[in-house]
Amino acid sequence: MAKGMILAAGQGTRVRPLTRDVPKPMVPILGKPVMEYLIEHLARHGITEIMVNVAWHHQKIEEYFGDGRRWGVQIGYSYEGVRDHGDILPRPMGSAGGMRRIQDFSGFFDDTTLVLCADALIDLDITAALAEHKAKNAIASLVAMEVPLADVQSYGVVLTAADGLIESFQEKPKPAEAKSTLASTGIYIFEPAVLGLVPANTIYDIGSQLFPDLVANGLPFFAQNCRFNWIDIGRVSDYWVVLQRVLRGEVESMKMPGREIKPGVWVGLNTSIQWHDVQIEGPVYIGSSVRVESGATIIGPAWIGHGSHIRTGAKVVRSILFEYTRIAADMRFTDMIVSPHYCVDRHGETLYRGDDTSHLRWGDARA
Repeated sequence: MAKGMILAAGQGTRVRPLTRDVPKPMVPILGKPVMEYLIEHLARHGITEIMVNVAWHHQKIEEYFGDGRRWGVQIGYSYEGVRDHGDILPRPMGSAGGMRRIQDFSGFFDDTTLVLCADALIDLDITAALAEHKAKNAIASLVAMEVPLADVQSYGVVLTAADGLIESFQEKPKPAEAKSTLASTGIYIFEPAVLGLVPANTIYDIGSQLFPDLVANGLPFFAQNCRFNWIDIGRVSDYWVVLQRVLRGEVESMKMPGREIKPGVWVGLNTSIQWHDVQIEGPVYIGSSVRVESGATIIGPAWIGHGSHIRTGAKVVRSILFEYTRIAADMRFTDMIVSPHYCVDRHGETLYRGDDTSHLRWGDARA
């Protein structure tokens, strides 16, 4: 069976401030890290040996996932960093460079390997993708998906021959200049020989460096045009949209936790909610130990993280509260992601707690 590689060493700069305290693979969806859904999906398709390259906030990934036994898999980690004046600093090797480093260390990639980015939710039929890769005798395959012409400038697009052989790439073209609407999803299948083309001990990228090499050398490198749910969390605005979709029940494999106490309202343990005197319209999830005071309003899709506190008269609309977030009395939070320290609107504009220019008041529910 194939092996797995999860690319998790990036800094996640485009989703700041969500990655201020956690690495991007740990950003939560329905209370679970994005990367956990990927590991569950790999396990469902029989991929049980998984390497993860890590750098920024690597301890948080390693402490949460451990050796993988909870998911019935084995997980190994490859830390990418340097020593600088006595300090250990993260220094990612690039997606291809990180894989070459693992290969030089142990020869781990001795079989077909499925490569995933740690910041997207997918329900790809991995078994079918591997079978197509084998049937074409590909040295590498890129899983791609048709996107609307208006959206091509958000993606790297792929140009192929009729049989799917990749001929060239365009990186984020303007719609008028796009030669294709087939977008790379950041899911790849490699044979071991691919890594022999990556220079050793070099920062090297899969998309911008390795793939043009494969095309230039005329190697059997194919795109697979697949239909599946691919939900990329590239920016903060994407994260808000993703959670709205998930809360509305549009992603089949993702179910609400807790107990559904009335249509569209799920609740965790040990909540204190004045049901007779609050307005709650689903879909809403209210986590454990949440307190909702009289006169408060929650309009879904909304996620209220555990330990949060919504004061009297406050209104939370289509928003996500991370755990232990307190919303002050009579405040209005609409289309926002709120943590105890910052809040971000759906377009990525960030406010930090204590900012005197804002009328919004919120804080840490533990204090």
